[in-house]
Amino acid sequence: MKTKKINLIAADMGYGHQRAAYPLRHLSGGEIITINHYQDISQWERDYWARSEHSYNHLSRFKKVPFIGRLAFGVMDFFQRIPSYYPWRDLSAQTIQQKYFLEAITNGLGKNLVAKLSATGRPFVTTFFVAAYAAEYYNYPGDIYCLVCDSDAARAWAPPKSHESRIKYFLPTRKLKKRFLMYGVKKENIIFTGFPLPLENVGTEDEEILKADLAARLSRLDTEGFYHKTYQPLLAKLLPPPAADRQKPVTITFAVGGAGAQTDIGAALVKSLRELILAGEFAVNLVAGNRPEVKAYFETKLKELGLEKNAGVKIIFAPEKLAYFEKFNVCLRNTDILWTKPSELSFYCALGLPVIISPPVGSQEDFNREWLINMGAGIDSLPVEYANEWLPDFLASGRLARAAMDGYLNAEAKAVYNIDKLIGG
Repeated sequence: MKTKKINLIAADMGYGHQRAAYPLRHLSGGEIITINHYQDISQWERDYWARSEHSYNHLSRFKKVPFIGRLAFGVMDFFQRIPSYYPWRDLSAQTIQQKYFLEAITNGLGKNLVAKLSATGRPFVTTFFVAAYAAEYYNYPGDIYCLVCDSDAARAWAPPKSHESRIKYFLPTRKLKKRFLMYGVKKENIIFTGFPLPLENVGTEDEEILKADLAARLSRLDTEGFYHKTYQPLLAKLLPPPAADRQKPVTITFAVGGAGAQTDIGAALVKSLRELILAGEFAVNLVAGNRPEVKAYFETKLKELGLEKNAGVKIIFAPEKLAYFEKFNVCLRNTDILWTKPSELSFYCALGLPVIISPPVGSQEDFNREWLINMGAGIDSLPVEYANEWLPDFLASGRLARAAMDGYLNAEAKAVYNIDKLIGG
């Protein structure tokens, strides 16, 4: 039987919370408990979470409707917005969003789950702030850790009674430390770890898998050799010689969000690159996640383009989320460019993946976009219908190679190892 060092709790909402938990599952004996679907959950809790997820997914897709859709999404986003970073001020007062969840917790939300796990005494590690709230409210006997899933965080992520709380926070960015101090969290409870990335993409603490994949990727992203010529001493010092053939097609992985938004961008991308795909210069992975309707949409579009049987286009899909994460991580080993809205996937730039950024959805993604661009790892998408023109130009100039290396150098890839040490080795 696998050893359980922690109780690992996520939320089955979109992909972010579970994707953050997935790389830590070896610490929990392979188990990821979801606060909205755990065994013996009460029916009212199940209904509560189902309504919440349905509303968010509906509004995320509805946002594309002119005026009314944007207005409805804007109202929801207002209540979970992240305040401006400057000037420094006290932001510890509770928000409407927190009071909403606290009321549900006092009515029993998460109570059965905390009681069930309390007997183990193992560290309670969660990627969802509501689970951390519940653990503290119902006096979980072990340590409580909450892993933040974005580069910046709304007040709701910090504890309601922040000055008194014992919840410890694992942060994906260093800048977040100051933010959590504004929210009143005690300094000793704020820990920078980075965002957990799959060990199958990182390797050991020496990052041997990551480095080998990055070396091969750089050889394909720098078609004219400009980046290698300028930075050869740095590359020779940090990376092994590339094993891949430079003539391999440049592979783009386009990821749709958990709500199924932005599928049209993926279809438009393949349409723009069609001739280059047929010529073997580009390949595209369309990530449908665990959403069969997105898979069906992509299949229809590929058939319309006459690419349904072309080996240069693949659809990444699995009915269950954990199986999807496994397929996605395998797919990334042969990915050269990650194209996505700035969700939790922003942190995958630490694997040496340049990120083409689709329009953000929500306040937290605005901050993720800013983080990516400030590090040099992300590039805003130009008009997707002309991707067949500007992507080759980016490759020829070495811009994408530079973004790949900037992500590797400036973001933290070893968060899993950092977290393992912090919870007791």
